[in-house]
Amino acid sequence: ANNCLLARKMVEQGVRFVQLYDWGWDSHGASPGEALDSGFLKKCKETDRPIAALILDLKQRGLLDETLIVWGGEFGRAPVSQDKDGRDHNPYGFTMWMAGGGVKRGYQHGETDEFGYLPINGAVSMPDLHATVLHLMGINEENLTYQFGGRKQTATNGLGHAVHEIIA
Repeated sequence: ANNCLLARKMVEQGVRFVQLYDWGWDSHGASPGEALDSGFLKKCKETDRPIAALILDLKQRGLLDETLIVWGGEFGRAPVSQDKDGRDHNPYGFTMWMAGGGVKRGYQHGETDEFGYLPINGAVSMPDLHATVLHLMGINEENLTYQFGGRKQTATNGLGHAVHEIIA
């Protein structure tokens, strides 16, 4: 909650990029009942109200339209575990959400199989996600370049394309 309040104050002062972290979502090595039920429920209860308040604060102050909020984690969670309790990483199917900053309100994009493992509809690659975020921030990723390994690089190196279906 403190981070969300601080983020709102920073946005009000014109800070262009704010990143918040909330630790403790990893479910490796914990008992499934604890990590997947009460552990995740506890994390959701700790973050849902502050995030909702941040969105409402930005909207009431007329800042939500120009502030892009992206909520996500490092990976999705696989429906299985290889050798311990908890859930393994899933790089193929995971949930993120966006609010404000030019995204369609209430729009849902993409779907995984019945196991929550593989995308079956509307897959978005990491380069696509990066290109979409940059597009929503008003940045042409082809113009955002840097030198690495003796050649010009971009954020997606031509592999990503903005997902226009989510853009308002």
